[in-house]
Amino acid sequence: MNVILLERVKNLGDLGDTVKVTPGYGRNYLLPKGIALPATEGNRKVFETRKAELVKKSQDSLNAAKIRAEKIGGKSVTVKALAAEEGKLYGSVGPAEIVRAAEAAGIEVHKAELDLVDGPIRSIGSYDVIVRLHGEVETSLTVVVVEEKAA
Repeated sequence: MNVILLERVKNLGDLGDTVKVTPGYGRNYLLPKGIALPATEGNRKVFETRKAELVKKSQDSLNAAKIRAEKIGGKSVTVKALAAEEGKLYGSVGPAEIVRAAEAAGIEVHKAELDLVDGPIRSIGSYDVIVRLHGEVETSLTVVVVEEKAA
């Protein structure tokens, strides 16, 4: 299935590119989310008339992501978790806990933006978490996991 991309898609293409994707990916993800149009002559003409608007929208979202990256970059959040004496956590710290801690610290991030490269955090310590705000913008957030004293 050939589609015209209406925005940049990581590992696929840039705005305006005509790319071949599997039918399921195109039908079930790209088309319903408004990320792409089927590559027909009529849609090529529609794209050309909307191109300036789409480029401006793309640039605006990139600029907004850069501003958010400046606010988030270099910040640190603390997550309290129950742990054994040797520092292993009872359970783990995942994106939901990091988002709650970030909101408490006044930092706006979403679960889908967090990239825990090594999976959930399972021990006490300091970890750098990648925050992907846009296809071209990413920053890091330091997550400090400390032991919560049981009552």
